Amino acid sequence: TSPIIGMIADRHFASQKVLATLNIVCAVFLFLAAMQTGPTALFVLLLIAMLCYMPTWGLTSAIAMSNSPAEKFPQIRVFGSIGWVASGLFSLVALKVFKVELFDGTKLPMICGAVCCLIAAAVNFTLPNTPPPAKGQKASIVDALGLRAASLMKDANFAFYIVIATLVMIPFTIYWSYCSVFLQDKGFEFITITMNWGQFAEIFFMLLIPIALARIGIKWAMLTGLAALLVRYIAFWCGGVYDMQWLYFIAILVHGIIFGFFFVGGQIYVDKKAPPEIRAQAQGFMFLITFGIGLLLGNFFNGSLITKYSTETIVEGVKQVSYDWDPIWKITTIISAVLLGGFIVFFRDKIDQTGTEAADEAAREITSEEIV
Repeated sequence: TSPIIGMIADRHFASQKVLATLNIVCAVFLFLAAMQTGPTALFVLLLIAMLCYMPTWGLTSAIAMSNSPAEKFPQIRVFGSIGWVASGLFSLVALKVFKVELFDGTKLPMICGAVCCLIAAAVNFTLPNTPPPAKGQKASIVDALGLRAASLMKDANFAFYIVIATLVMIPFTIYWSYCSVFLQDKGFEFITITMNWGQFAEIFFMLLIPIALARIGIKWAMLTGLAALLVRYIAFWCGGVYDMQWLYFIAILVHGIIFGFFFVGGQIYVDKKAPPEIRAQAQGFMFLITFGIGLLLGNFFNGSLITKYSTETIVEGVKQVSYDWDPIWKITTIISAVLLGGFIVFFRDKIDQTGTEAADEAAREITSEEIV
C-alpha cells in the first residue's frame, strides 16, 4: 500500500492530512484488535492496521525532506530511534503502571499503540503544510497504483540500488526477525532490552550521517552501512566459533550504522533521484521493495535456513528445538560480503556531485553542542 498512499499524497491531498488519517484509522483497528479473543479476527484486524501503519514510514520521510534539506533528514529521523528505545523501556514501565505481571502477549501493547497513533495524528495536523506537488496532472493506471516511481528504474544505477537494497534485506531480516530466538537460545534474559542497545547506539550514529554525507558522499555512506552489516555477522559467527559472547554485543551495537547509513542514506538517495511530483511515491516504492518484498523474501529464506540447521526432539511430551548457529551465521556472512563487493564494483552513480554543496552547508551547521 505504500506507493498507493504516496500517489494520493503526490496528487490529491496534503501529505500531513494523509498521514493523520492513516494514524487515526490505524488506531481504530488496533483498538478493535485488542478486543478480540479469536486468532482469525485478530490477524485480519492487525493486518489492516499494518496496511495503514507501514506507509507512514515513507510518508513521514517525504514530508520531512519536502520541508528541509535532504541532508538534514537524519537529524529529524533520529527521533524515530529515540522513540524505538522509549517503546522498549515502556514495556518495563508498563508492568508497574498497569500493575500486571506480563505486558507482552496481552492486549495492552495494542491499546497503548492505538493511543500513540491518536497522539501522532494530533501532531500531524501541526506539521508544515505539504500540498500535493502533482495535483491536477493527468493520471493513468500506473499512477492509480502508485507505481510511477518505478520509472526511475530506467536509470541503471537506481535499478541496481533497488536490487541491492532488496537483497540486503535477506541478511538484515535474520537479525530483525530471528535474533531474539538466537539470544534466547544462548541463555540471554531481557531480550527486548538487550536488542534495544542497538537502537540506543543508533541515536548517535544517526547524528553522524550528515557529516558523513558531506565528507564521503552518499555512495560511501551506504557502503559504510553494508560494511557494518558484514561486521555484524562476522561477530555473530566468530562469537559462536570461538565462544566469545561479548562479540554478540558488537553485532547488536552496529545496528545503527547499518540502518542509518545504508537505509536512511538510501532514502536521501531516492529523494535526490526522484522529481518533486513523485517523491512521496518514490519513498513508498522504496519501502515496498525493502520492508515489503525484501522483508518477505528474507523471512522465507532465513526461516528455511534456520530450519535446515535445527533439530526437533520430544522430551517428556514437550517439543524442544536445538540450533546449530555457526553455519547459519557463516552463510549470512558470505551473503553480506558478496553484497558489499557487488555494491563497490557496480554502483557508479554520480549523484554526490549535485548534493555536495548542500551537504557541506548542512554539515557546517552541526556543532558539537548539537550532537551532545
